[in-house]
Amino acid sequence: MAKYLISFPSAAMVVPDGDWDAVVRDSHAVIDEAKTAGVYVFGGGIDEQAPPMLVQADGSVSEGGYPWAPPLDGGFTVLELPSREDAIAWAARIAKACRCAQELRVFQFDPQS
Repeated sequence: MAKYLISFPSAAMVVPDGDWDAVVRDSHAVIDEAKTAGVYVFGGGIDEQAPPMLVQADGSVSEGGYPWAPPLDGGFTVLELPSREDAIAWAARIAKACRCAQELRVFQFDPQS
């Protein structure tokens, strides 16, 4: 089994004002299905009101993330699944519920995690 990251940036989620309640209902339903299926690891959205902090090895902190990287925002779900095909199927279900395409990535296996 591998862990898959299913995600989207905030800008991808363009939903008409009257449709937000349905998006919330549908996306929560898919997450509930993943939990019931035993494949849900964790998920959520980046709190865009809390600015990122860059923490150095010496413990010093500066406001903001890597200056050269695009901002990290949007929603994320991590599922543990037996195959890439299963991950694609779950990503499609999440895309339908959220009304936007989802990016799919697989985590490298690490026996310590």
